[in-house]
Amino acid sequence: MRRSQMTFWCHEIIRSQAPAGGFYIDATMGKGQDTLFLCDLAGKSGRVLAFDIQEEALRCTGKLLWERGMEDRAELILDGHEHMERYAEDGTADVICFNFGYLPGGDHRIATAADTSVTAVKQGLSVLKPGGMMSLVIYSGGDTGFAEKEALLSYLRTLSAKEFTVIVNEYWNRGNCPPVPVFIFKNG
Repeated sequence: MRRSQMTFWCHEIIRSQAPAGGFYIDATMGKGQDTLFLCDLAGKSGRVLAFDIQEEALRCTGKLLWERGMEDRAELILDGHEHMERYAEDGTADVICFNFGYLPGGDHRIATAADTSVTAVKQGLSVLKPGGMMSLVIYSGGDTGFAEKEALLSYLRTLSAKEFTVIVNEYWNRGNCPPVPVFIFKNG
């Protein structure tokens, strides 16, 4: 049986769409699992940028990449994802990944927030190249999660259908505020 964990499912969708050796962005580095996945897709000829505001995330991710021999495939950036346009030009990224919420096992008081997350997604859509895709895993709950979820989904409803295809998925039989996976394809 295949795994139904949301991040695994998102990786499979990305793998089916992303060109090998492309330019990828992990907008929410966390413990580095998405960064590692994107480095594998990038291969030796591709490029990965990974963002987080916590030094612990950079340490964990750097260690994971080093252990897997992929430390030279990613640039780890200690900065908020809402600043990605400082590091990537418009129309250049093949894939951008977001996993909103907090660092797994970290301080739950340090979490993504509605205003910076919406700004980051807006910037990401500019950085995304035509034909590129964005993956979002939206977690709700905690102090800010519900507001962030509603802000992100409200913003996504405003995107032009001529420019973007937005697919929002839901668990139907899981309680306790399950994550919401979203895929955005930039029409090209």
